[in-house]
Amino acid sequence: MDSNMYEKMLGLRPLNVRSALPDSRCAIVSGRDICAVARARNAIVMAANIRNPLSALGILRAAKKADSFVMLELAKSEGRYTGVTYGNLPGIAVGYSSEQGDGVVFALHMDHYAVKSADDRDAAIRDIPQAIARGWSSVAIDASHNPDFENLTFTRDVAMHIPQYVGLEVEVGEIRGAGVLSTVEEAVYFVGGLNSWGIFPDCLAISNGSKHGTYDASQGESEGIDLARTREIADAISPFGCVIAQHGISGTPLDKVGRFREYGIHKGNVGTLWQNLVFGIEVDPESGNAVIDNGSFVKRPDRGVSSELWNRMVAAADARGYSRASGDYKNLNRPFHALVMSQPAEIRERIVRDTEEWALRYFEAFGSIGTGTAVVEAIVGRGDWNPFPERSIVASRRDHVAGMAPDRTTGASRSDGKDYSD
Repeated sequence: MDSNMYEKMLGLRPLNVRSALPDSRCAIVSGRDICAVARARNAIVMAANIRNPLSALGILRAAKKADSFVMLELAKSEGRYTGVTYGNLPGIAVGYSSEQGDGVVFALHMDHYAVKSADDRDAAIRDIPQAIARGWSSVAIDASHNPDFENLTFTRDVAMHIPQYVGLEVEVGEIRGAGVLSTVEEAVYFVGGLNSWGIFPDCLAISNGSKHGTYDASQGESEGIDLARTREIADAISPFGCVIAQHGISGTPLDKVGRFREYGIHKGNVGTLWQNLVFGIEVDPESGNAVIDNGSFVKRPDRGVSSELWNRMVAAADARGYSRASGDYKNLNRPFHALVMSQPAEIRERIVRDTEEWALRYFEAFGSIGTGTAVVEAIVGRGDWNPFPERSIVASRRDHVAGMAPDRTTGASRSDGKDYSD
């Protein structure tokens, strides 16, 4: 990466980043700039959920090596059960990025900020600007738990309090597994309704058959992303300048991941895999899906935390009634955070190394090698810190009222009352 170009970019970072981190040379950029380059280059930005700081280190090392853009993200719910929070991840990212030297281009993305009620909406209006003031440069509002019209209005209300230079992701249809699909009608109603209010999301997360967490092959579960439906929705929302964000990629074969770009996907969330690598759980080499044998995760003694610490974690999980082959194990992150971070240096390094190797595999599959430089060039070429998109209001509010909502007109209901916002 050209050093003069990088120097110019530093002065054009988002206002909140320069204000929060005045002495940092880290290339924290807006999610809008990253998504714009991803679309222009027909690439996918990997958005990595950081449940442990060692994951951030490995991913940033890989990003520097591959000259790839990346998003480090954290869901609102993850901040409740991990040692990573909206408050401390910016400092973690800046520290590890600085260790790599100039050239690591990334966004800090608030993943799945769940809004399920008017109270949640009011909390989001208060909390999200505070996080942005700490350096977060992209936000995902997730009001998908609600019926279509409430999803639209809650998302609108929160988005109006987010600076327009910050990246914006929204969601329609909860991410909850094979056969549960968002419709074209829902997506157009939702994104078009936001457009009618002058709100221009960069990405739309949809329910297209993926799930968060592990696919338990022993129980007949398998990855079920419906790419045909994804393409239909991507084409329908393209006039609004919006692309697809694919959630729940952990466990998806890399050869399929490599085809995502053909279907309008330009952001890809990978989360559970990084946790599995920290724990040292055996993963399928082609998909990263956790291996389950006789109803339990399989621990690699030469990977992740020490076998001694893992046995303590399993005992704690059993005492709490957690299934040995389920997403319950995510709740071990917080109580064992300090012990993981105090593991011997060689153990921490192997976690970082395995994370780096997997991140490089994703960067290649996503076609994102070289995109770090491309983002810097785009920002410098624009010559302005503000990436507010050049989009027009093309939808009419009268077409996006409550009575026009797809689930109101059909009587359909998407939600089963469970929480899928992780």
